[in-house]
Amino acid sequence: MQEHKKSNAILDIHDRPAPLQWFGLSLQHLFAMFGSTVLVPILVGLNPGIAILSSGIGTIIYILVTKGKIPAYLGSSFAFIVAMQALMKTQGYPAIAQGSIAVGLVYLIVALIISRIGSDWIDKVLPPIVVGPVVMVIGLSLAGSAANDAMMNNSHYDIKFFIVALITLALTVFFNMFLKGFLSLIPILLGIVGGYIVAVLFGLVDFAPVLKAAWIAMPAFEVPFVNYKPEFYWGAILGMAPIAFVTMTEHMGHIMVLDQLTGRDFFKDPGLHRTLTGDGLASIVAGFIGGPPVTSYGENIGVLAITKVHSVYVLVGAAFLAVVFGFVGKLSALIMSIPSPVIGGISFLLFGVIAANGLRILIDNKIDFDEKRNLMIASTILVIGIGGAYLQLGQFQLTGVALATILGICLNLILPKHALNED
Repeated sequence: MQEHKKSNAILDIHDRPAPLQWFGLSLQHLFAMFGSTVLVPILVGLNPGIAILSSGIGTIIYILVTKGKIPAYLGSSFAFIVAMQALMKTQGYPAIAQGSIAVGLVYLIVALIISRIGSDWIDKVLPPIVVGPVVMVIGLSLAGSAANDAMMNNSHYDIKFFIVALITLALTVFFNMFLKGFLSLIPILLGIVGGYIVAVLFGLVDFAPVLKAAWIAMPAFEVPFVNYKPEFYWGAILGMAPIAFVTMTEHMGHIMVLDQLTGRDFFKDPGLHRTLTGDGLASIVAGFIGGPPVTSYGENIGVLAITKVHSVYVLVGAAFLAVVFGFVGKLSALIMSIPSPVIGGISFLLFGVIAANGLRILIDNKIDFDEKRNLMIASTILVIGIGGAYLQLGQFQLTGVALATILGICLNLILPKHALNED
């Protein structure tokens, strides 16, 4: 398929920028993904350096698999936080690693099916009435952890903590609403920096670990057979793998936006099977080195839209910078020193935005809640998911979000279009 250059792109997909311009443009992408990519490991208890590193490696893999045709950046995925937090408390990182690899394998299997029979079946299995409420569950089931981070100092209520959290929230709302240009794309990063400064003024930051940390340090790799002896964690696999279907639909949404932005049809060239394969392999590699699962980032699509620079060279540059940053020990220590009320304040907004996006899916698709079928599906997903209901059979546990996703998919496939008592 021949590529058509879109007139409004300053640099098109295969245009290479001048060296200095290249560095500046790549750095912008790094900053755009930074806030969210480091927030995931902080919330779960993983090393932020390794998450930055695996986002860079994942992006390079993705761009190679898609033959350098799609300008996308992959960062830590929020969809798996609930499952990862539960696994970290019980079985530690080896279980998360296995879940991450399972997520990648689901992507690869779906990519294989799509390459054989096309992608129409995905809309049947995951229509908006299932995806919308599941996305809401992902945001709202994290609400409790956001509130705890904002209020609790060693399990005691601390008004100082809560004030810092509310100031952080206010700053992030302000940055979202009143900044223009590139700064409008990094409100999370600016919110973390602003909240951090407030926390320093309140005396909540301990700089000792930052001063002790080496400038150059190996990231905290967690490699199977090297750092730990792998076992089978069925609970981790079954708790994380179903959520891959949700991130997959989100990923397809991002590809649609990129299609419109660049004047291409990436579903045809390089093909949806390739873009899913790239994302899947990136999550598998993350699982093998100690990172969380990765997914395409809306923030970076925002950077493409504002700068009108669609060059894959810029994204590869950002990925290489992320890999380099992963080896800066002081940076990891600085990120780890961010106090919990700052994370809580940011999370109030971030988790709410995830939930609101789920609501938007229902509104955009004009889902009719006068139809009992829709009411039954959404109600079941919301309460089981947000309530944290789980299925426990011996050692095996299916957590809330995964259980809600599976039940939603089943109800959607089983229930008739109309109830018998409906006209």
